[in-house]
Amino acid sequence: MLKWLLGGREIQEPVEKSLVLCIGDEQPQNPYTELQVLKGHSDIVRFVAWIDDFRFVSAGDDGVVFVWNVQNGERLHELRGHSRPITAIAVFPLMYSSQPESHLLLTASSDKNIIMWDLDSGSQFHLLMEIPSSVKCLMIIERLDIWLSGGNEVCIWNKDAELLHKTMCFKDAGIIHSMIELPKNGIAAAVRKELVIFKLVAPSQESETWEIIEMRRLSNHEDDIRALIKVNDRTFASGSHVGELIIWDALEWTVQATESQFWNTAPQRDKQAEIKISKSPNQHEICINHLISDKENIFAAIGTGIYVYNLQTRTVIAYQQMAHDSRVLHIAKLANNQLVSCSEDGSVRLWELQELPPAEPVTSGLFSMLGIGRTNKQQSQMAKHKLECSVLKTLELIGDLIGHSGAVRMFLYFEDHGMVTCSTDHLIILWKDGERESRLRSKKLLQILEQDEQYEP
Repeated sequence: MLKWLLGGREIQEPVEKSLVLCIGDEQPQNPYTELQVLKGHSDIVRFVAWIDDFRFVSAGDDGVVFVWNVQNGERLHELRGHSRPITAIAVFPLMYSSQPESHLLLTASSDKNIIMWDLDSGSQFHLLMEIPSSVKCLMIIERLDIWLSGGNEVCIWNKDAELLHKTMCFKDAGIIHSMIELPKNGIAAAVRKELVIFKLVAPSQESETWEIIEMRRLSNHEDDIRALIKVNDRTFASGSHVGELIIWDALEWTVQATESQFWNTAPQRDKQAEIKISKSPNQHEICINHLISDKENIFAAIGTGIYVYNLQTRTVIAYQQMAHDSRVLHIAKLANNQLVSCSEDGSVRLWELQELPPAEPVTSGLFSMLGIGRTNKQQSQMAKHKLECSVLKTLELIGDLIGHSGAVRMFLYFEDHGMVTCSTDHLIILWKDGERESRLRSKKLLQILEQDEQYEP
């Protein structure tokens, strides 16, 4: 694979000695051998969001939203309306719109405005001005025909952007930075170290208005919550700044499992000849930056590493402690047991989740399930042996995409059109399958030649 160096990797923090996997130029399992750079933003690009199979939006600190064609990189619309950085975005499902064929987008900004956009025309649909606080998260609940905004308070809005209800102010407790939907019209909102459980009450014969009732506050985390996800209809999970992963019952709001100290592992050494070991910063970074789930496993970006936690066995079944040179900011699971990760180090990496050979010994020391303060040597050895037996798979590095000169904030995956990444370097990059693009160009050229032959006398 070719390497495109649009700028050197920007190391954000002082370098410490540690072990990070590197891969050579020969990457036969990496299809992304072509890229296209999209320019337009004048500041950090923090968000990219999927519209449909051919379009996506980007937004960031310049307050501008761009609508792009993922096939050819064409800029379709430039949406200007915010005067400060955009803090949250959400794309409405197509059927939610009052216009059958229109796509709608919500954007919130630190200018305390929320704008609803028509993505097909590029025009403002609604403008909500002077919201009491800066909105940090937006959530659309299609089945109830409403959407929520979260900041110092939770607000309920209808599709016509009319305020239906709002909670009390959380100004002293902190700002709501993420929300997920729970069963039975429940909502879990992360406010610093706490999870606040709300119940949405729809209009009825007893009450003609919407209500938001606070049901419970869950204070099990020791530090600020950094990630919150819905796993399935009965389970959700949260991760904290100090590396705590808590699995919750979505109906009873009780703890199902708690894991911590994922970082307390011995670095894995890959036995493949082309992979070498290099130095990395942030060796002891333990913050859970991002969580995703495929309903069987939870994939966690913790510090510079990636961990795969199985919900049935309640154990880590695979991990790569030093997956990047700096903090992993975003991960996603693709088909064929592949994962993608991006980092502050400016790279995007492809991984394959592979079964460990039965006869292969497992690397020692996964993570400590012992409580802080246990010092009994025999107990430690028994726990280590138990953990070694739980590691059933390995994360193999199969691709390294180098193109950004700043931290890669997040990415999107399109099955037919590759990946989209956004960065602090103000750029968006389309990563394309080189072989597929070559076939498409050849096919297009053949069609042009056939048309020319038809018009020849």
